[in-house]
Amino acid sequence: QLQASGGGLVHTGGSLRLSCAPSGRAFRSYAGGWFRQAPGREREFVAAISWRDGKTKYADSVKGRFTIRRDGAKNISYLQMNSLIPEDTAVYYCAADKGSKGIPGLMTLATPTWYDYWGQGTQVTVSS
Repeated sequence: QLQASGGGLVHTGGSLRLSCAPSGRAFRSYAGGWFRQAPGREREFVAAISWRDGKTKYADSVKGRFTIRRDGAKNISYLQMNSLIPEDTAVYYCAADKGSKGIPGLMTLATPTWYDYWGQGTQVTVSS
C-alpha cells in the first residue's frame, strides 16, 4: 500500500530526502509517519505529520536535523534528513493509517501500532 524511496549511502554531514507514496488504490488517511530500525535494535519512531493540519512530531534524536512535509491531497510524505550522522544508519519505514480510528493526537503518531499500512523500507547508510 505504500512505496518508500530515496535511501542511499552518504558521508557524515550529508543529506537525503525520503519519499513515501501510496501504491495502487488511494485510501483515506489521517497521518503519515516514519520509523527506522537499525541492526539488532527495535523499530523506533522518527517523525510524523497530520495530513489535516500539518502538525508534526519528531523524535528527540532528529529534532533540528530532519523535517517531515506532506502533500496532503495525495497522502505523500517527505522526510528531509540533514546533518546525517552514523547513528542514523538504519532501514527507514514509512507508515500511514487507513482512516478508521479518527484524528490522532501527537503522542499517538509516535506509536507504531496505530498505523495500518507500511512501506517496504529503504536503507540509509551514513559513513563516518
